[in-house]
Amino acid sequence: MSQRWTILALLFGVRVTMAFQFQAVAALSPYIMEYHGVGLADIGLLIGLYLSPGIVIAMPGGAIGKRFGDKQAVAFGMALMLAGGIMMIMMPGWYAQVGGRLIAGTGGVILNVLMSKMVTDWFRDGGLATAMGIFVNSWPVGIALALLVLPPIAEASGLAATMGLVVTLVGAGLAALVAVYRDPPQQVSAAAVPTANLRGVALTGVVLAGSIWGLYNTALGMIFGFGPAMLVERGWSPTEASSTTSVVLWLVALSVPLGGFLADRTGSRDMILIAGLLGFALLMAVAPGADWAIATFIALGLVGGLAAGPIMSLPAAMMQPHNRAFGMGVFFTIYYLCIFAGPVVAGTLAETFGNAGVTFSFGAALLVFCGLCLAAFRRLEQRPAALAAASQ
Repeated sequence: MSQRWTILALLFGVRVTMAFQFQAVAALSPYIMEYHGVGLADIGLLIGLYLSPGIVIAMPGGAIGKRFGDKQAVAFGMALMLAGGIMMIMMPGWYAQVGGRLIAGTGGVILNVLMSKMVTDWFRDGGLATAMGIFVNSWPVGIALALLVLPPIAEASGLAATMGLVVTLVGAGLAALVAVYRDPPQQVSAAAVPTANLRGVALTGVVLAGSIWGLYNTALGMIFGFGPAMLVERGWSPTEASSTTSVVLWLVALSVPLGGFLADRTGSRDMILIAGLLGFALLMAVAPGADWAIATFIALGLVGGLAAGPIMSLPAAMMQPHNRAFGMGVFFTIYYLCIFAGPVVAGTLAETFGNAGVTFSFGAALLVFCGLCLAAFRRLEQRPAALAAASQ
């Protein structure tokens, strides 16, 4: 019993290193723009590139782990994270930054796709919901740590030394994984299970659910991706801007499980989901012009995570056990597509309009569109006969 919680702590820490590396570009954006002579559109590209390999890797992700073993595949992914990070330090040209970011992101996506399965393997006999709730929060914790820690170090020691810290943390995570992780006891190799593709109503429903999850996370990404730049434009120092933005992520780490608890406790998942989306959209819309920036960012954190749990419960309604692997592949492919395209579009908008605050308005629009996708999703659920036929 205690061993599986040790494994969970290990996997949590390993995934924190991924989130830390992902967020390094946004946290250090003022220094990167100055050093390389680039603008916000280029920063948006670097942010989006990290998760873009998921568009291709999400579908075969499970097969990768099955073929090579989960631990070996995740270790390989972390080696790619390490290699990409070192490339960005040793080869400071802009194209090397793009290439290194893409290599590191490929490794990060392999890690991300497989590690939720590893948690499930250890907790399949009980406590899975609690374990997954803890595990998912490794993402906001890693991002918040990057926002809090990296700018002061960059101010004192420079960009290269700070990127070196990111690589060192990834290396430590890889060493811990190799030394500590092992497969759960008495794990039985999964027999070949017949699988099937989704089609018709079920496929459309999974695409809608993936769109909601992807657009919601893209909107959340506007805060930690462009929030520091927006506050710097308003006269804040990079350190103050990143520290304030990190508050959102710490509070999201609390509001995510709170939203799931409220949805399960009240039985009104859609009410929590819609209230969370609309409240989040409203705060995103007013944040660029708000006089009380710190209070607004605190409110964003308290409201921003409420919809996450109810959203993640959506795809299960459209799938059966025999097509769940394919369905979740579709779900995460849509998610990664949104996560890649969102920062690129947002960075371009910021460059076009001449301020980073427009990215928050873009995020608010995405959240409103999530509500429209939810309405379409619920309409599909009202067609049980077609849904059952599509899931055969």
